[in-house]
Amino acid sequence: MRIIKGDKVRIISGKNKGKEGMVEKVYKGQNSLLIPGINLYKKHIRKNEKMPQGGVVEIPRPLASNKVVLICSKCNSATRVEYKVDNKRKTRVCKKCKSTL
Repeated sequence: MRIIKGDKVRIISGKNKGKEGMVEKVYKGQNSLLIPGINLYKKHIRKNEKMPQGGVVEIPRPLASNKVVLICSKCNSATRVEYKVDNKRKTRVCKKCKSTL
């Protein structure tokens, strides 16, 4: 997967199309990402010690990685990722402005 934790991404399809956020967690096996504040769903919570009244809580669910596009930190536009190998070290490079990500 070309997107890692801490990257800024934009949603390109679904109910949250156009929203931006930082990746909090990456699930490689499921090919999905967790972005706080995006893809929120309601969950009904039973009474417990933490929540004495119980109730409905909004939680973020993982989002498929093919529904997001990486935003370059330098040129601030949606871009694809290219890899370059220098001194046995692999780095990610923006395809548009050629800066390292």
